[in-house]
Amino acid sequence: MINSVRVIERLNVGVLETAVMTTRWSRRGFLAASSGTALALGVHTTADATPLTSTDITETSEAADEFATLRAKWRTLILGEGFSPTAEPFTSRLTELGTTADQLRSTMAPTSGSLWPDLVYADPEPDTDQESYGYSGNLNTSYTRLGTLAQAYSQQGTGLTGDTGLRDTILTGLDHLYSEVYNENLARYGNWYSWQIGAPQALLDVCVLMYDQLSAMQIADYLAAVDHFVPDSAVSSYSGTSTGANRVDLCRVLALRGAVGASAAKIVLARDALTPVFPYVSSGDGLYTDGSFIQHTTVPYTGSYGSVMLGGLGMLFALLAGSTWAVTDSNRQIVFDAVENAWAPFLYNGLVMDGVSGRAISRGLSASDAKQIQQDDHLRGHPILASIVLLGQGASSAENARWRGLVKGWMQRDYYSPPMSNPSLGLTSLARLKGVQDDTTASAIAEPTGHRLFTQMSRATHRRPGWAASISMSDRRITYYETGNGENLHGWHTGSGMLYWWGDTFCNGQYSDAFWPTVDPYRLPGITASRKVLADAAGGDWGASLPDVNWVGGATDGQRAAIGQYLKGLQSTLLAKKSWFCLDDSIVCLGAGITCTDGTTVESTVENRNLGPTGTTTFTVDGTAKPTTYPWSETLTGTEWAHIGGHGGYVFPGGATVTALRAARDGKWSDINKGGATTVLNRKYLTMYVDHGTDPTNATYAYLLMPGATVAQTQTRAAATSWLTILANTDSQQGVSVPSLGFTGVNFWFGGTVGDLTASSPCCVMITEKSDDTAVVCVSDPMRMQTSLTLTWNKAVSSVISKPSTVTSATTGSSLQLTFGNLSTTAGVTQKITVKLG
Repeated sequence: MINSVRVIERLNVGVLETAVMTTRWSRRGFLAASSGTALALGVHTTADATPLTSTDITETSEAADEFATLRAKWRTLILGEGFSPTAEPFTSRLTELGTTADQLRSTMAPTSGSLWPDLVYADPEPDTDQESYGYSGNLNTSYTRLGTLAQAYSQQGTGLTGDTGLRDTILTGLDHLYSEVYNENLARYGNWYSWQIGAPQALLDVCVLMYDQLSAMQIADYLAAVDHFVPDSAVSSYSGTSTGANRVDLCRVLALRGAVGASAAKIVLARDALTPVFPYVSSGDGLYTDGSFIQHTTVPYTGSYGSVMLGGLGMLFALLAGSTWAVTDSNRQIVFDAVENAWAPFLYNGLVMDGVSGRAISRGLSASDAKQIQQDDHLRGHPILASIVLLGQGASSAENARWRGLVKGWMQRDYYSPPMSNPSLGLTSLARLKGVQDDTTASAIAEPTGHRLFTQMSRATHRRPGWAASISMSDRRITYYETGNGENLHGWHTGSGMLYWWGDTFCNGQYSDAFWPTVDPYRLPGITASRKVLADAAGGDWGASLPDVNWVGGATDGQRAAIGQYLKGLQSTLLAKKSWFCLDDSIVCLGAGITCTDGTTVESTVENRNLGPTGTTTFTVDGTAKPTTYPWSETLTGTEWAHIGGHGGYVFPGGATVTALRAARDGKWSDINKGGATTVLNRKYLTMYVDHGTDPTNATYAYLLMPGATVAQTQTRAAATSWLTILANTDSQQGVSVPSLGFTGVNFWFGGTVGDLTASSPCCVMITEKSDDTAVVCVSDPMRMQTSLTLTWNKAVSSVISKPSTVTSATTGSSLQLTFGNLSTTAGVTQKITVKLG
């Protein structure tokens, strides 16, 4: 039934438009109707919507033109610009879009409970259980498919551009979903996201693309539905599901609702509701000063939700730029700064590191759509590159130029998965990246070297010439892993010290090529874990399970680092102390205090390399080539070094007993994601691990990882027994020194003395002695609990050149004694002291 507002809207068109009324109104006709007497009545369109009054819309042609301008800008933002439909890859992509749309059109069959037979949205028992999530997801996908049809109708070169039959199909679909399920009289079920973000975003995109083909009544209906499911109150509080990336998504809905419905009030609301997204946070969701990005309270999410937030802000900034409602909040500079502070550290040769992608790592080929391209770290990284390009349009000219250089470099180096060949990248993103690729004024910027420690999300990245690595940990603030929506069912140990690494021109597909469904989830590289069998989604949804530990973090001078993790196993009695000392050509990995009473074996995985479908890579141990057959395993005793051809080397100081194996492993995406494909995949792995036995007590391990090292380099490092000194590897302290680098690093799990260092309380210490007789002493409080700390370095120091305010006293002479005040409020951030030796 047409309500009073819609009746008056239609009457207003007769008054304000000189053209003859038709069931399909022109763009200007609806604008005129929207600014008339109906709105002056102040009638609610929904129970929870803000009353609309004549002040919501300025009754001038200029205002009408401004809303039209917003819709035109959004149309360009979602369709793309600056590309030729007769040039590749655009020609093929447009043809594919037309083919897909034609198939969707032919299979659409409106009936009670569904729009497509394979997408039933009618929930017989509507609630919020997993089954209902599926039904609400089908609603979301139904609107997404209509969006695909609208794209094919609106894009040039699809073969369906302006096709009247396709137009009628789209309008039929929109009306069917409105009358059946997405309207102002029904309640939501299943996943809130489908109703407040997924469906309305797709619906409003279609409204923009099909605007001239929709009647005022249709638009009023669809907007009433949006107002019902996404009321103003959705952004009234910065909490719950209205933070970070979700808040940006909600603001997108409100802004587009305002543009389609010519409501200045909605656009103002959307713009202003972005304000709490910008400032740095000290807890919960958002951006932190150290570059961390958290979503869902406990999950490092730079690569997934962070990508959505970056892309969403870029689009909203671009949409509103130059309008009455431009985003002018000075804190938006924080977002610009985050491009290099938060996102760039996790981008490498076009990929975004899996350690900050949460449950997205489990998203591969979908069970419901065989044509869906498998997601992976590269395919997730490319949209971030495109978002950076778009965001640069609103940044300073210097930032924009530098970012285009970064993006160009990432694109050029992504040999494994070139962005312009990314089958899941939209035409808009492709066009932006093609613009950078062809920009002769943009010079590719090389990958930086250095270390970044993200204490607020228990992550670290270490970049050296020729390779990069990342470490994922967990503590009482950061979850072991995230599962939810039936996703990432076996991610249990991804926060147990997983050590990822990639080469500059090699091994970039290590975690891309069906790694997650085929890898042994109890033997992820770098972790220590009990073989206790865990159930799917063990620990609970949405990052609910947190280890009861404080000492996780480290210290860095920006080039090297000492990092530690006090590990408690998920649903396990496992305890361990793990340390990583990140150096110039290697990472020294130590484990100690490994204790467990699960009644199962405990292992520390030195490496688990994905060798692809064939797996013929050589494996050399102490100069002897091992078999390349599958399966194969051997317990290697007294092992001093090992080398995996085309990957890198591993050194075991003093010799170690290591189990090595080759295994061809089967797996399905559906094993780790309930929506995943059931196709069986097979990948071959070369694994090395230290078997600590059943119920170990104070077990240890020690090894060096040398990414990209040759056989000769690995053998030479193993023979140089004085290159590395392990100062301690116990449950109380772990530390190393490398005299040739002037490096000393110690993780004091408890106070005590290690080598020349004595600490009164738990802390992390890293020292680099330089050739100019200066030294940099880096100290941190990973526990965030020390109100005082005394550190003594038994080394002659003549003076202190610089120190932070946390150092309350510094005594020099035959030794250096530093007294720190309250470190509990420093968030585990490194305190740097520079001294003169002698």
